[in-house]
Amino acid sequence: MSKDTALLIVDVQAGVVDWSEPTSEGSDEVLSRINELLTKARAAGSPVIYVQHEGEAGGRLARGSTGWQIHTAIAPAAGETVIHKRASDSFYETSLEEELRQRGIRHLVVTGCRTQYCVDATCRSAVSHGYDVTLAADAHMTVDTATLKASQIIAHHNETLDDFGNDRHVVTVKESRAIDF
Repeated sequence: MSKDTALLIVDVQAGVVDWSEPTSEGSDEVLSRINELLTKARAAGSPVIYVQHEGEAGGRLARGSTGWQIHTAIAPAAGETVIHKRASDSFYETSLEEELRQRGIRHLVVTGCRTQYCVDATCRSAVSHGYDVTLAADAHMTVDTATLKASQIIAHHNETLDDFGNDRHVVTVKESRAIDF
């Protein structure tokens, strides 16, 4: 990849990863893979941008609460950008696009939490906003629902999002070990 690539870490927050019931499936492994991507991005001098969801006052992700904090296993280094959002789409009413444009970013490597919500919405929106995306197939997570197991949700989204795009921009799904910066 080139210097126009950034690592985007979506909603890897204590109140999402460590949700007491249930805990995200494979969360320790996913956090480890995100850390490996962080190491690669930082070593290459690629920007690392965190997206932090803010929920309702008094809720699990209320601003300033323990659950709202970026998970300690992948905490931002000094000077790394944190974008705050209130919707699933990391571009919606945030400064993300402005931040990317200022840095000349055209390609995003996406990792994060709640595959079927914020990870999916952000990947799709990124393509619509003119970015190519690499979704780290093994570095996003979710929990079981009444309908599907977390592993099924993840597999479905990896399959659905791979080659999703338009005539100019696309999502490519790769294992984290195959991603370079």
